[in-house]
Formats: sequence, C-alpha cells, structure tokens
Amino acid sequence: MVDAASYLALGHVFTSNMTGNVVLLAFAAVGANGPSVSRSAAALAAFALGASMPGRIAARADVFRHKWTAITFGIEAGLLWASMAVVTAAGADLTHHLASLYGTIALSGLAMGIRYATVLKLRVPDVNPNVLTGTIGMLASGTHPRWSRGAASVAMMIAGASLGTYLLRHSVSLVFGLAGSISAAGALTAWFGLAGASICELERKVTTDNRVSRD
Repeated sequence: MVDAASYLALGHVFTSNMTGNVVLLAFAAVGANGPSVSRSAAALAAFALGASMPGRIAARADVFRHKWTAITFGIEAGLLWASMAVVTAAGADLTHHLASLYGTIALSGLAMGIRYATVLKLRVPDVNPNVLTGTIGMLASGTHPRWSRGAASVAMMIAGASLGTYLLRHSVSLVFGLAGSISAAGALTAWFGLAGASICELERKVTTDNRVSRD
C-alpha cells in the first residue's frame, strides 16, 4: 500500500521498496523523465535511518521481545498517521507542495525502514521483507521450503499494492491512514500475542540455567 501511494502520488519514488528506489535513483541520475534524484535520495536516507532504530530499541528494552516489537510497530503506525496528516493538510497535488512532499517521503520512509528491520530481527522462518524476486524464483523452481507461506507473501504484496492503488482514486491520506491502522494492529498483536511466547521462552531459559547450575 505504501509503495502504491509513494510511487503514484509522491512523484515516482518508492519509500518501502529500496531496490526499486535505487533503480529509480540511477534512472534520474542519467536524466530519465519522471524519477528524481532528490526524492529518491531522501527516501533512501529516511529508510536507512528508520532501519537503524529497532536494534537500538530492542537493546534498551527488556528480555521480552513483545515489548520492543510492539514499540517499533507502534512508532511505525504513528509515522504513517503523521504522513496521513501531512497529506491531508496539503490538500491538492503533493508534487506542487515541496515541504509536504518531502515531509511525507521522510515520514513514510522512516516507517518502512523500521518495519524492515523489525521483521528481520524477528527472524520469522521463510518470511523475508526483501523484494519478492527470490521468493518468486524459488516458488517457480520448486525449491521454496514452505511454498504456501511464500505464495501468501506474494499474494499479500499484490493485494496491498492493488488496494493502495484503488484507494488513491479517493484519497492519498486514506492509504496512509489505513496502513497506519494495520501497523497499529500489528503492535497490539505483538504486545499481547508475543507476551505469552516470551514468558514461556524466559521460563525455559531459567529452567535450563538452573539445571546447568545443579550439574
């Protein structure tokens, strides 16, 4: 959804897909019409800054991963809602309001960097936040270890991009608002859903340490 909003409404820039964004940056650098060096560079810098945050948050949080996961998804939701507010305040075409345009690029880029690094740190098996080239290649070649999960990730990417494109017909701010709400739901799920798993994990660690100490 964020890819659809950024590329179609923010002037040919990706704030989530950095592979595509770097390619657009290269296109712009050699004079292609449409992409912009400054917009792509701003998105790249914001994404990198966002990606540096989850590790620091996790280091300062306690052993329970549900806390730092909920915090990072909550920050992501707040940034996407802030993007919605900036877009709503700008009103007309964002490409004619540079402060609002670059503010939205920065806010959504930060949010997507946080999302990327958080998913990487969670290390969910067969869930890769990178572009889906590798997933599609493994599915086609029959080498994906869990084809249903890989196929679901491709389907969700298509569904999100399609929904984002459809919603853009009505409002750019609606896309960021809904994306922020989904992130907020992820934060709540992490806080409550991962809490039990984290407690069980800690209990197993304590039991193992006690056993080692007795031995």
